[in-house]
Amino acid sequence: SAVLPPFALQVCPGTFSLLWFLLLQVLMNTKLETSDLRWTTPPADDPEWEELSGVDDEFNSVRTYQICTPNSPSSYWLRTRWIPRKMATTLYVEIRFTVMECAGLNQRHCKETFNLYYYPSDSDEATPTHPAWMENPYVKVATVAADHLLRRDGERRSNIKVLRLEQLQGAGLYLAFHSQGTCMALLSVRVFYRKCPSLRRAFAFFPETIPHSLVEQAQGVCVENAVAPPGEQSRTPSMLCGEDGQWVGQPTSSCACRPGYEAGGSNLWCRACPSGHFKARPGPSGCSPCPANSNTPVPGSAECPCRLDYYRADSDPPHTACTRPPSAPRSIVSQINDTTVTLEWSEPLDRGGRGDLTYRVLCSNCGGLVSSCSPCDDSVLYRPTQHGLTQRRVVVWGLRPQTKYMFTIQSVNGVSVFSQSEPASDRVNVTTSRDVPPPVFGLRKAAASENSLSLEWSVPVLQNQHHILDYQLRYSPKVQTHTHTHTHTLIESSSVVLTGLQRAVQYQVQVRARSQAGYGSFSAPITFNTKPDGTIFNDPHFVSSCFCCLFLSVLILRRRKDSDADRTGHYQMGQTIKVYIDPFTYEDPNEAVREFAKEIDASFVKIEEVIGAGEFGEVCRGRLRIPGRKENYVAIKTLKGGYTEKQRRDFLSEASIMGQFQHPNIIHLEGVITTSCPVMILTEFMENGALDSFLRLNDGQFTTIQLVGMLRGIAAGMKYLSDMSFVHRDLAARNILVNSNLVCKVSDFGLSRFLTENSSDPTYTSSLGGKIPIRWTAPEAIAYRKFTSASDTWSYGIVMWEVMSYGERPYWDMSNQDVINAIEQDYRLPPPPECPASLHALMLDCWQKERGNRPRFSEVVAALDRLIRNPASLKVTHPEGLSPSQPLLDQRIPPPLSACGSVSEWLRAIKMERYEQSFLQAGFTSLDIVSQDLLRVGVTLAGHQKKILSSIQTLRIRKTPPTLLY
Repeated sequence: SAVLPPFALQVCPGTFSLLWFLLLQVLMNTKLETSDLRWTTPPADDPEWEELSGVDDEFNSVRTYQICTPNSPSSYWLRTRWIPRKMATTLYVEIRFTVMECAGLNQRHCKETFNLYYYPSDSDEATPTHPAWMENPYVKVATVAADHLLRRDGERRSNIKVLRLEQLQGAGLYLAFHSQGTCMALLSVRVFYRKCPSLRRAFAFFPETIPHSLVEQAQGVCVENAVAPPGEQSRTPSMLCGEDGQWVGQPTSSCACRPGYEAGGSNLWCRACPSGHFKARPGPSGCSPCPANSNTPVPGSAECPCRLDYYRADSDPPHTACTRPPSAPRSIVSQINDTTVTLEWSEPLDRGGRGDLTYRVLCSNCGGLVSSCSPCDDSVLYRPTQHGLTQRRVVVWGLRPQTKYMFTIQSVNGVSVFSQSEPASDRVNVTTSRDVPPPVFGLRKAAASENSLSLEWSVPVLQNQHHILDYQLRYSPKVQTHTHTHTHTLIESSSVVLTGLQRAVQYQVQVRARSQAGYGSFSAPITFNTKPDGTIFNDPHFVSSCFCCLFLSVLILRRRKDSDADRTGHYQMGQTIKVYIDPFTYEDPNEAVREFAKEIDASFVKIEEVIGAGEFGEVCRGRLRIPGRKENYVAIKTLKGGYTEKQRRDFLSEASIMGQFQHPNIIHLEGVITTSCPVMILTEFMENGALDSFLRLNDGQFTTIQLVGMLRGIAAGMKYLSDMSFVHRDLAARNILVNSNLVCKVSDFGLSRFLTENSSDPTYTSSLGGKIPIRWTAPEAIAYRKFTSASDTWSYGIVMWEVMSYGERPYWDMSNQDVINAIEQDYRLPPPPECPASLHALMLDCWQKERGNRPRFSEVVAALDRLIRNPASLKVTHPEGLSPSQPLLDQRIPPPLSACGSVSEWLRAIKMERYEQSFLQAGFTSLDIVSQDLLRVGVTLAGHQKKILSSIQTLRIRKTPPTLLY
């Protein structure tokens, strides 16, 4: 092999070629030495290595070392001077040498090879006797053989070998040449390393870089006038510098031209937008001409300012045209009916270039014929509204009779607020006719209670033979703020009883009368008080409800104990035909890999970026392009260098396991690479990553049906594994992957045989040794290492809780020992906020202490399918808004029918006594009958239906003890 020259051309496959310039940093080159090399040999009276002057193939004068000992098998060492490493972890040694053919020398100890060693050192510390002249402490690089041997009277041809030294440590090193009977000459020795040249790509600049490792990224910066894209401001551009001095792939965090600048020079630099153009956001898009009625004379603009008297609304994006306020409405027409006026008008000639045109109506009371105008008071009402009118018609009533009014109609759009002048408007003057009732007087309180007021007043006297049609009364609590809401009541008599009021509160009340001429003005506000609160302990219904709730608690606990004693197990051990084959049962584990995993050629895989770290090495994203198949993204797990055979076997065992599974909710194995370095496992790429972090990132963004769909997919995958007699042992949301279609797939089978020793989640060391993820593990698995599909069911219940709480940490900040103690005391996690009661009931079934009582995964899938087919069942949540800070059983929960003795008593306890007669007439005497048809007995209000059904559903899930408060 020949070393690459300082500048080399590499042709890449594809539609075009890229030119790479490889930079070499030379640390030692004997070809350039003009004086003695002064290398070191072991102390001896007559060293065999001899330094001489000679000529190379180009007849240049060089210093060489020669040795010829074909008749001696002894070791002859030669060591160079100390060579500084200069931060490079990989060095290349180029050796030009000649070797005599042994056949021509006819010596029994003659050899045609020599050895190359190196000794790492932080300083120039070597002496003729230190380090010792032997393989240890020297590190052997290779045994070097000649491709061309010198023969007597033959052609003189030298050899060139380039050897690589990897994973170097220390500040420098010595090279050592070892001969045992070789007749040879070292013509030149060159030591160098390769550097990636400075590079501009995707608007990022990367300086000259020394490669350090296969996955270590070089850091770059965005070029001038370029910035990181939104959401990635904290990430600097990075790119992989390969050991061969070539940049690999694309930057992991690209830069983009900032606002006001566009791409130039094949995405290498950013140029300013010219005058009259703009660019509003960073990104790959180019500059755009300024929209209508705007311009910018300054290059590099992010937006174009509007011309004089033109504006943009705050909601208008920068690329929209500038607009202006509309012109005045036209042709106002008024119709007077006593004290009611109807106004209509025509659209303005100029809408200002916008589509959000509205109108507002201003009313002014001009009194008599010659008095000045003032704004109308709040007795004047508008239909449909006074402001924000979209139609060109409004009805105004509540005006005074025989009064002159001026109405102003204004045109308004989204940019009217920016104009310095008043909105364009038109006016019309009207005068009302006929008399309206005078203000009501004599408003007084006839009686009062805790929540009602009885009021009456005097009937106003009318002229012109009119009579009172009705009264309008408005009232509100008397508070310190002026923003309280008035309640209006229409009545026909001169008295009223206001009900539904608050206890011990002051109310302000006003009344006005209406005749055929319209409404009169409101009376002056008068304040009335309701009576103060009574004592609730004097209420016999309250005492009855408390006694009923106490009886409920005792009855539920007793029924729970009897229910637990009667239940039988679902799991019968030893009756399942095992179809999963444990790869560790193979005498040669490599045979299991060959049988269950497909070997992929390394040339088909292209690593693009590192996305994480696993137990055995890096986790990367890449592309898989197999001839004849469509290219697709894959996730790549790599086995880091320096592994033992056991580590390699354990690493590939996961592929042997995954390769046996074919299910849409199990992560799919693409294949393995075992014939080259690094060893890799390739699986399908899941765009949204781990389920727990994905849920935390999208907190509250999904519907209940979507969450249940995710849970159904996980359960289907676990049913498939259970049917194959496979136990996962580490089922958790962190080990569920989500793709772009929200499909959840079970992954991470590393714990299926060996429990992980270095988990990112807190673990508990059991008495049998090993680590266990406590928060997800069933009690029998923690205590006795009894891992079955039933223990996976327990873990699935925790996954359900994680999903419905959007990635909340199970048991919050409790310690592992506290979790173990709480579970032993029969405490369970409460329902997450807004969690349907039916889902929490299924969680509680998964957390049964007796593993035989837990549902099979087939039953879990069936239960979730029933919920999906009946979405209404997912709308029933726990009453009183139970949250993780509240116990599952709460004294405030309504009592059951059996605890209260009758349907009537139970309805009164849940404050639904208004339906007592309807329930009894319909023959509803049990909870099952009650839940069948509420509409049939007149429960039409959705809130009342939810309250009754929630009470029934709560009683059905009381099969587990109360949740401990933490």
